[in-house]
Amino acid sequence: MRSILVVDDEKSLREFLSEVLEKDGFEVFVADNGLSALTHIENEDIDLALVDLKMPGMDGMELLEEIKAKFSHISVIMMTAYGSEKTAVDAMKRGASNYLKKPFESIDELKLVIKKEFESQRIKKENILLKQHLEKKYPFHNIVGISEKIRSVFEIMTKVKNLDSTILITGESGTGKELVASSIHYTSHIRDKPFITVSCGALPENLLESELFGHTKGAFTGAVTHKVGLLELAQEGTFFLDEIGEASPSIQVKLLRVLQNKTFMRVGGTKPITVNVRIIAATNKNLEEAVTSGHFREDLFYRLNVIPIHIPPLRERPEDIRPLIDHFIKMYCQKHSIPLKSMDEDVYDHLLSFHWPGNVRQLENVIERMLALESSNTLSFQSLPQSIKHFHQAQNSLVPEFHEGGVDLENIIEHIEKKYLIEAMQFSKGMKKNAAKLLNISFRSLRYRLQKYAIDDDEGDLQ
Repeated sequence: MRSILVVDDEKSLREFLSEVLEKDGFEVFVADNGLSALTHIENEDIDLALVDLKMPGMDGMELLEEIKAKFSHISVIMMTAYGSEKTAVDAMKRGASNYLKKPFESIDELKLVIKKEFESQRIKKENILLKQHLEKKYPFHNIVGISEKIRSVFEIMTKVKNLDSTILITGESGTGKELVASSIHYTSHIRDKPFITVSCGALPENLLESELFGHTKGAFTGAVTHKVGLLELAQEGTFFLDEIGEASPSIQVKLLRVLQNKTFMRVGGTKPITVNVRIIAATNKNLEEAVTSGHFREDLFYRLNVIPIHIPPLRERPEDIRPLIDHFIKMYCQKHSIPLKSMDEDVYDHLLSFHWPGNVRQLENVIERMLALESSNTLSFQSLPQSIKHFHQAQNSLVPEFHEGGVDLENIIEHIEKKYLIEAMQFSKGMKKNAAKLLNISFRSLRYRLQKYAIDDDEGDLQ
């Protein structure tokens, strides 16, 4: 039963409100002044207080401040005579939920205001419970997953989020490495400090150096002004180096100095600059192999690999696919202001059995596309992209019944290989380097296979 405290020095109003509210099923307490009201609040479980502004001794405004300071969960609705609306508005600025003019225009108005306030309380409590549930289910609620493998990632993130140790995040493209990095930062003790990110593979070496470290005026042609580098902008915060495996040897040397001494020099500068930043790096490459082959500095690798976090590919944690699907459906329906759609169970099955070479990023793109193109309230098989439909058609056709003549295993293997090659090229929009990464083969091996099956990057050949 919800409880209401009526605080007013007018006896007839107290009795009237008590009778009306008890008929509506509320437990009602009454007080004729602020001190008496505080006694009730300390001894009873009060949900809402109706407080008169004008009272002898402790007035309504003082009582409001006491309630909000010590019992912030209690909603307070102020009652004020005509002409005192300005004071009532001031009370709302100090924490009151609403106000009512006396005498009441109608008892229905009073009931409506109270009903809305209890509804607001209910929603707030549900949101708190939902947040607690999500934090328990997904400790880093922007990363969705229930599998043991992703829970292991959560455990490491929880242990290291408040440490200054350097972190190296590894995993295939699309697994969510930057999301893990940002989650570590925004749940840490330095969440209010900068989170700066740069991709080492997105810029040419000279531009990357200037972006990282900044430059002085006249340092090179076109350097007409002084530029502060991103490392300097990340002071006291987190600096995220994405695609660290793509960094050139000279950039690697300068990053090593930052990790060793917390210092660097701007391009063209002569004075060392000291920075206090936490470094998080990420790569989809095997840096240990890159060290062995001489493409990555061994000393930099060990400086980066203090706290390793590996994010498993989606195909290794199929338990996470359905929660991710539901998460993306809700997210994009809300983003595009469309009614929440459901998904046929057979479509879930198709998506669960798909191998997801592009990992979570690919799954997210597929769900967004399905929602954009599906006009009904249910995502059906027809909503699926052609590549996933073809994958399942190929799967179904690759389990022939044996007969006396046997099967052509080589032909079956070639058929599978060609399908994967075409799909990887489609997903990477014809970029052979990216397609090779998706398939975990070398660029040379990809080029050989594309020539073998007469597949090129022309759009027409990939339909």
